Amino acid sequence: MTSSKHLRAASCVVTADSRYERQMWMKQIGPLGQEKLARASVLVVGAGGLGSPILLYLAAAGVGIIGIVDGDTVGLSNMNRQVLYVTGDIGQPKALVAKERLTALNPDVRVEAYPSPLDPDNAYALFSAYDMVVDATDNYSTRYLISDAAVLFEKPLFVGAVSNFHGMAFTVIPRKTACFRCLYPKSPTAAMARQERSRGILGSAPGIIGSIVAQNALKYILGTGDWLAGKMLLMDGEDNRFELVPLERDHACRVCGDQPTITELFSMKIDPRQSSC
Repeated sequence: MTSSKHLRAASCVVTADSRYERQMWMKQIGPLGQEKLARASVLVVGAGGLGSPILLYLAAAGVGIIGIVDGDTVGLSNMNRQVLYVTGDIGQPKALVAKERLTALNPDVRVEAYPSPLDPDNAYALFSAYDMVVDATDNYSTRYLISDAAVLFEKPLFVGAVSNFHGMAFTVIPRKTACFRCLYPKSPTAAMARQERSRGILGSAPGIIGSIVAQNALKYILGTGDWLAGKMLLMDGEDNRFELVPLERDHACRVCGDQPTITELFSMKIDPRQSSC
């Protein structure tokens, strides 16, 4: 549930000539749907290649409160895909720059910036302040932490991942659909993670997957359509192929299974330089 503090902070002028006019023409939205968006709060972990389109579209749609968690700074190598930033932002904290850009895009939206990496010590306070969470990160340790926290704190989680021309997206409804540990019970080795990162990434890939993740989060808020809960969308951008794969919750999962053994967050070392794709 959104806190009363959030309800007071989130505001949206829902009129025929508002900035939201074109989406309010949709029967799935209208004035009541726009009010739902204005009352919603979303925490986005990672403000890089995936986080950029996700954040932009959430703000443009009028989501009332958006939190940004990223401990990284803008670098030159980010420029091919992290469209929130410009060359003059190099060296600046991503979370702070992203907040400035989103506020400029839509001053109706309240944006909270957290320019430090997510860790087990701050996860509860951050997750408890928002209705739902988006995983827009690029490393396995952070993904496990986000997924575990989403399950333990019962927050819907929207996940995207990209590499090369490829990407995937799925949604976790805690204890109802598969979580990240259901899909990857054993963490990949450091060598496997390095090999994955070395495949590179085309900037348009996170743009496509990030837009899909944002759209699913918006549909969830509106209570309409399919959210990719219990299924994964796979994208092969090189051959223009998309595939839907069903996902089953693992009843033996250590965090969301019938007899979970993970009941609190692990203390783990997370490299803030690898917080977003």
